Amino acid sequence: MKRFPVPRNFGVGPESRIERGQTWPAPSGAKRTKVFEIYRYDPDSGRNPRIDTFAVDLDDCGPMVLDALIWIKNTVDSTLTFRRSCREGVCGSCAMNIDGTNWLACTRFIAETGTPASIYPLANMRIVKDLVPDLTHVFAQYETIEPWLQTTTPAPGKERLQSPEERRRLDGYYECILCFCCTSGCPSHWWTGDRFLGPAVLLQAWRWLADSRDEATGERLDNLEDAFRLYRCHTILNCTRTCPKGLNPGRAIASIKKMIAERAG
Repeated sequence: MKRFPVPRNFGVGPESRIERGQTWPAPSGAKRTKVFEIYRYDPDSGRNPRIDTFAVDLDDCGPMVLDALIWIKNTVDSTLTFRRSCREGVCGSCAMNIDGTNWLACTRFIAETGTPASIYPLANMRIVKDLVPDLTHVFAQYETIEPWLQTTTPAPGKERLQSPEERRRLDGYYECILCFCCTSGCPSHWWTGDRFLGPAVLLQAWRWLADSRDEATGERLDNLEDAFRLYRCHTILNCTRTCPKGLNPGRAIASIKKMIAERAG
C-alpha cells in the first residue's frame, strides 16, 4: 500500500498531515539494531500525526514485530500505544500496516521487514491513538449479519449434528479472527464503507450461510441482497492478498452472489 503526500489545496484538515517526529538513538553498546519508523498520533495533544524513529536492540528483543513494539514501550517510550493479546495470531488484536501491508505484528518476523521498517495503523479507520484504530463501525456492521446460529425447528436433546462433509464446508471461513486487515485494505470499503459491509463481515456472513445447521438462509440472503451491502465488491482481491490467516474473502463474497443468483432462478 503506497502512501502519497496530500496536496495543500486538497481541502483536508491539518490533522491529516504527518510530520517528522522524534528520533531515538540506538542503546549504548548495542551491536545489532533495527530502525523502526512508527506512526504516532494523540488526539488529546492537539498536534498533527508524526513519525517517530526508534533503533531497536535486536539482541535484547524477540524475533517478531510485536516484540519490537513491546521493547520500545518498555525501554524507550512508554506512551507508545498499540493493541496486543495472544501473541499467537489468534486474537487479531495487533493488526496494523507493516511496510505497506496489513498484517499481524505477532506473526511478522522483524527479519522480513524493510530497512527501516514502517509501522502504521490500519488504513481507512479513525485512530484512537498511535497504532490503535477505532473498530466501532466495523463491529457494528458485523452485528448486522446476526452472526449466530438461527433455527426454527425444536432444539434436539443433544447437539445439532453435521456430517464430516458438511463440517468441511466451513473450512476457510470459521478461522476468521476479525482482525479486519482485509476490510482496511479494501478500496470499495474506503469509498463506501458507510454502506458496503466489507470483506471480513461478508466472509462471516458466508460462514453462516454455509453452515448446514443454520435455518435462516432466506432471511440472511434478503439482508445481504443490496446494491451496496454486497455488490460494491468489485473483486479487487486486496482482501485475499492481505489476510494473515490465508483465507479468501473474495471467494466467500462470490459464493454469496452465486447463491442469490441461484435463488432467483
